[in-house]
Amino acid sequence: MVNRDVKKVPGISTKAGMLFALREKKGESVSGGVLACELGVSRVAVWKGIQSLIGAGYSVKASDSGYSLDPLKDGDYLYPWEFGPDESNFRYYESTGSTMDRAREFVVRKSRTVVIAGKQTAGRGRNGRSWVSGKGGLFCTITDRPDRDGPGMVLADYSLPVMIFQIAVARVITTLCGKRAKLRWPNDVYIGGRKIAGIMTELEGEGNFINRLATGIGVNVNNTAPSPRAVSCRDIAGHEVSRRDVLLQIIGESEKIKKQTCSDTAYSQGNRLLAAEWNSVADCFGAKAAVISSGNGGRDLGGTQDESGGWILARGIFNGIDPAGRCIIKSENGRSSMFFNPGSVSMLFLNK
Repeated sequence: MVNRDVKKVPGISTKAGMLFALREKKGESVSGGVLACELGVSRVAVWKGIQSLIGAGYSVKASDSGYSLDPLKDGDYLYPWEFGPDESNFRYYESTGSTMDRAREFVVRKSRTVVIAGKQTAGRGRNGRSWVSGKGGLFCTITDRPDRDGPGMVLADYSLPVMIFQIAVARVITTLCGKRAKLRWPNDVYIGGRKIAGIMTELEGEGNFINRLATGIGVNVNNTAPSPRAVSCRDIAGHEVSRRDVLLQIIGESEKIKKQTCSDTAYSQGNRLLAAEWNSVADCFGAKAAVISSGNGGRDLGGTQDESGGWILARGIFNGIDPAGRCIIKSENGRSSMFFNPGSVSMLFLNK
């Protein structure tokens, strides 16, 4: 029988309820009358919902005994109703320019909003760089309103959300792909020396506090890797990976990391626990590196220009990050250290 508690789940839509019920049957048919009864809707509403699911690409079949969903043809969908009671917090676009731009269209609520794209035509990374966003990847923006009734989040802590989501993405990819993912400062995730994911943030502040925080996440899941220096979850695992599972696990893992590392007192002016966790999965720790500024400000900071037009601010040994998320570059003789905020700065690992 269909799960008798489906219609009792707060906030679940008819479409989400039907999908849950059909999947629970694992390919067996369930009548429209039973669905209507269990969901507390009319049979006409059930029929319309079924037609909507079919139109969205689901392999729902109608027969004399009712409706069934072939589990072997159940696709990897990211529609809002795939997220059950949280459906109202999700927005999906088959194709859009950038989820970061789309996220600005929604009023910031106390609960988070997740904007997802099947593909992006103008995806971007840090400092205006493009992010190739082909079909099969996970491209989303998670918008939060830091709790102003509680400790809130001060502007000085703007780098911490990237650290949280970097760690979360690395943990999830490691679990799903069976190979350890590592972090590269300031915002990337690598496996075996090839990039598999990137994170970026945008924020709006008022006074000393952040009142809107948007975190953009791009993960190569089942899409073709855009270059030989990149890789996808499918390449590593040897099979298709559910983007829905990747997204849900990233969100769940990020919440777990916040609880573990960000107490009311720790989540202000840096975070030692978070930095220690980040450093434990850092890539190229102890490697020779150059810190590069992509903007003309690098000239004002005394940098020397390289062949690509960037400004080299420092060379030395990468020694992880400090509690504020700044990278630490030690001189090769180990006698001094320099600290750099993310901003328009990036890092180039030499001989890597």
